[in-house]
Amino acid sequence: MRSRGFRIAATAVAIVAIVGVGSFAAIARPWEARPTCPPPADNPEWSVARRWNEALLDAIRRALPNPPVHARNLFYLSAAMWDAWATYDPTADGYFFTEKSTAASREAARNETISYAAYRVLSARFIKAVGGSDSLSEFADVMDSLCYPLDMTTTEGNSPAAIGNRIARTVLEAGLVDGSNETAGYTDPKYAPVNPPLVVDQSGTTMTDPNRWQPLQLVRMISQNGIPVTNGVQEAIGPYWGRVASFALPDAGPDGVPIDPGPPPRLGDPATDAALKEQVVEVIRDSSRLDPA
Repeated sequence: MRSRGFRIAATAVAIVAIVGVGSFAAIARPWEARPTCPPPADNPEWSVARRWNEALLDAIRRALPNPPVHARNLFYLSAAMWDAWATYDPTADGYFFTEKSTAASREAARNETISYAAYRVLSARFIKAVGGSDSLSEFADVMDSLCYPLDMTTTEGNSPAAIGNRIARTVLEAGLVDGSNETAGYTDPKYAPVNPPLVVDQSGTTMTDPNRWQPLQLVRMISQNGIPVTNGVQEAIGPYWGRVASFALPDAGPDGVPIDPGPPPRLGDPATDAALKEQVVEVIRDSSRLDPA
């Protein structure tokens, strides 16, 4: 079993090789047959795709909560695995990757291609995430359980590993231009809250606009999954996300609203003031019923 530090270093090198530089040529010895891989001991009934979905869900649980980003990762993993599957089907259309290939054992080739594509995509997406070292180690464990060597980083040729690495490169390149601002940590440099933070342990409320979002500032803030947040001030998640390339919604257009339900009720608006107050009271009432345990 590889050490965690070795795996992270090897993964970083592989990501640069596949996404930034091109490819390394793995040493191939065709006269040496690959040893038979025993079925994974844990959940042997799971498909290869299920194993990678479960590994991604584990990584999401470790990372800071960020629903838009995690939904995006779930989509890109699904697209990468679909493209790997479709590569070996003469009529299926790939989403990002459209090459076609054949193999003596289509099922074995699909499983290997799916795994290399999934491993490279997830490793690139989580290498800087909270809990990233544990997540990358789990991704490597999945590859180990399937007997796929991590050092097969070549993107040249039609081996299942090479095709999987090309799929990963294609998928990762698409993610860099989808509007999510991945390279800057999924932040929106143009967004700033209209209202100053509300300091929770102080009395009184100061707001610029009561109809706009106000971040809370707490002395001690813990994320939804128990991770301490250092600055104690809430940050807006995905205020620009309506302009990110969609995979299940119609084009958002210039306003970034793919499905527009109309304007919300506003405080001080004679037509909607009562409705807003009614909704606020409903939220307070429902919140009082929450079980702190």
